[in-house]
Amino acid sequence: MEGIESIVSTMQELVTRFGLNIIAAIVIFIVGGWAAKIIRRIIKRLMARGGADPLLVSFGSTITYYAVMAFVIIAALNRLGIQTASFVAVLGAAGLAIGLALQGSLANFAAGVLMLVFRPFKVGDVIEGAGVLGIVEEIQLFTTMLKTPDNKLVVIPNGKLGSDNIINYTAKDTRRIDLVFGVSYDADIDRVKQVITDILSQDDRILQDPPPVIGLLELADSSVNFAVRPWTKTSDYWDVYFSIHEALKKRFDTEKISIPFPQRDVHIFQQN
Repeated sequence: MEGIESIVSTMQELVTRFGLNIIAAIVIFIVGGWAAKIIRRIIKRLMARGGADPLLVSFGSTITYYAVMAFVIIAALNRLGIQTASFVAVLGAAGLAIGLALQGSLANFAAGVLMLVFRPFKVGDVIEGAGVLGIVEEIQLFTTMLKTPDNKLVVIPNGKLGSDNIINYTAKDTRRIDLVFGVSYDADIDRVKQVITDILSQDDRILQDPPPVIGLLELADSSVNFAVRPWTKTSDYWDVYFSIHEALKKRFDTEKISIPFPQRDVHIFQQN
């Protein structure tokens, strides 16, 4: 009996000493979890209202939730009298070790977040970056997927893509086509310019504002080169590009305007 009374007395003493702390820790954990969920919901709503990418919204709200919960757990443990300084130090050391081990992945992640926030391109754009030209099919936190013109899928780490120049060919509604045509020195320059002007004016896809530019570019070794700079809608770029080449070649043939090409005279010496 004395042993049982001693145990009961000890339990009563422990409950008296730690009961309030345990209850306070439980309250901190419950209230903190409830607050973390509310904060996550608010962050998600604000990011979605700001037009952030759904992937970034989900990731940002989840990270916020777990960060708040880590703070709540540390506060609850501290209320129980558990020294949390060493616990925080261990977490910091573990985070540093993980960060060093995943340095490349973290760089890709950071670049992915920046691309989702600043949006230098979007899904469906034609871009050139990290030495690859293609259509953006998917933007993930660590990688970006491009489909090349010959239907190959290229997966580019975001860190590599974000550290290089990115050319977005479809960001603007209009594009300028840069063409160079060479004619022989015997050709009438005014007539050549008139022929080029006629070809450009007959194509409704070529914009008149800004107007096309036609100018004598250079007097080359074997040809007189003209720079032709028409503007068109981005969606019509390649169709107009090919069409102008074909139309000008046919018209030059009709007008007897010769297009010079490299020639070489070969002299054969016969030695008896």
